[in-house]
Amino acid sequence: EIKEIFSACRMGVSRFVNNSDRIESNKGIINGENVDIDNAINKAKEILNNSENILLFGWANSTLEAQKKGIELAKKYSAYLDDTSSFCQGITLDAIMKNKNKIKTCTLDEVRNKADLIIYWGADPSNSHPRHLSKYSYFPRGELRQRGWEEERTMITLDVRESHTATLCKEKDPDHFYEIPPHDDHQFINALLQIMDGKVPKYNKIDKKRLFKLYSTLKKAEFGVIFVGLGLVHSIKNNFDILLQLMDKLNAISEFYLIPMVGHYNMRGFNQTLFETTGYINRVKFDRNEVKHGIEYSVIELLKNKSVDAMLCIGSDPYASLPRSIFKEKGDKIKIIVINPANTLTSKVSEVVIPSAISGIECSGTAIRMDGVKVELQKVIDSQYLSDEEIIDRLIKG
Repeated sequence: EIKEIFSACRMGVSRFVNNSDRIESNKGIINGENVDIDNAINKAKEILNNSENILLFGWANSTLEAQKKGIELAKKYSAYLDDTSSFCQGITLDAIMKNKNKIKTCTLDEVRNKADLIIYWGADPSNSHPRHLSKYSYFPRGELRQRGWEEERTMITLDVRESHTATLCKEKDPDHFYEIPPHDDHQFINALLQIMDGKVPKYNKIDKKRLFKLYSTLKKAEFGVIFVGLGLVHSIKNNFDILLQLMDKLNAISEFYLIPMVGHYNMRGFNQTLFETTGYINRVKFDRNEVKHGIEYSVIELLKNKSVDAMLCIGSDPYASLPRSIFKEKGDKIKIIVINPANTLTSKVSEVVIPSAISGIECSGTAIRMDGVKVELQKVIDSQYLSDEEIIDRLIKG
């Protein structure tokens, strides 16, 4: 029993204490009725065995061990396999994994010890990653930054509005926050590239003097890091190469590194595991000995086009995170199986719900952080819940 929690951020605390929607450990759900957990798993096997086009979706909140089992399951059923990176940080992670020798990245520990310039672009870690600033980027003393944020670190936020993180930046210097109009990041980056080429930028939505001041700050950095948020990703997703051009230019005059602000704790783990297995980070279809990849195999396209007749959803809530129009006419065509610690909007419309243990609290495993570092998750309390890995393993053996 957990009585008190120390040294966790507000999100960490919620993982321990927010149990109001937990499903009973020895109970599964079939068509809204509580059943024995074994019956729920057997029903899930039955659905998978009787389906022709299966989508396995989620995975970003599962351990590496469960993710590897998920790839096995996808191979067994010649299934589609996708995760939430398909509509968020996938483009950043794909670029990093495919261009290891070209795109410079670093660890969060290196940021803490060396970084003198931290840029949050399209991200608000004060709310999305509450301990990011205090543990790794801005506030801590590092090996080479003993005088910390007061003297040796500069933090800049670029965003469409003044976030809590942007307010922190402005308190130190008003020119440490740049409000970029929605979808203008491409033009903003292009303006910086023009300045680096010795030209006067044509971009007129931000004072040119401020743009030149930003360039001066970038040029003086000894160890700079750009944390790429979803705001930037969605703004430049059709021309992501312009960010890589900026990184090339910055590294010609200084040292700059790129880290994606991944939201789910093991999204990068899934992308890396799948990449090592198939050469792709998401949106794949296993077809006997062949692996297919393309936008048409993304969760959004598959559901929108009614291309699947069954979906196994693990550690994700697509009914809450995807456009409702995708599910509007689901009817009885798509059978949904949910593996999750708690009830969600998706579980409420599912044929089968299988409760699972919370990784890092009720079961152990490994994961990969946003910076690519593998971490061990230790079990804190004993639990009767099956882990994701155990559940998937039983489905494989079905």
